[in-house]
Amino acid sequence: MRKDSFNRVRGTMMIAVLMLITVGTCLGQVSKGGGRLVGTWDAVVRITDCNTGNVLNTFASIASFNQGGTSIGSTSGMPQAARTPEHGIWLHVSDNTYLFKFKSFNFNAMGQPTGYAVVEHAIELDSSADTYYSEGTAKFYLLNGTQVGSGCSEADGTRMTF
Repeated sequence: MRKDSFNRVRGTMMIAVLMLITVGTCLGQVSKGGGRLVGTWDAVVRITDCNTGNVLNTFASIASFNQGGTSIGSTSGMPQAARTPEHGIWLHVSDNTYLFKFKSFNFNAMGQPTGYAVVEHAIELDSSADTYYSEGTAKFYLLNGTQVGSGCSEADGTRMTF
């Protein structure tokens, strides 16, 4: 009987310690800039030539970076009927530097899926965490996973506020 009570108390204490470690880690990430990306951002995306950096196309985009490292976004660069929203993940690297990656599916004019794109960018927040610059790559795939293309892009983002 005493052993069961001791094991319950010990188990409860271990859970409490694990919760404190988890909360401490999360708070530490926020204080070091880890939670500063969380929010909804308007962005101007520029598709660039990977070799020269010349801008090939410019369009508006919107993304929400959620607490816990997930994201969702949409773009005006392609009609919504031809592309799903962007679903992705993000990671705090250090200070004001973050990485994000998202995937979206593409469809032809008949509404049939044709492939998908995976975009990866590095983000650098400004000191106020109200604007950012990002740059990275896109890879384009057929539904079977065969890569059929790639490209480069950069973006300037502004936090959405009231």
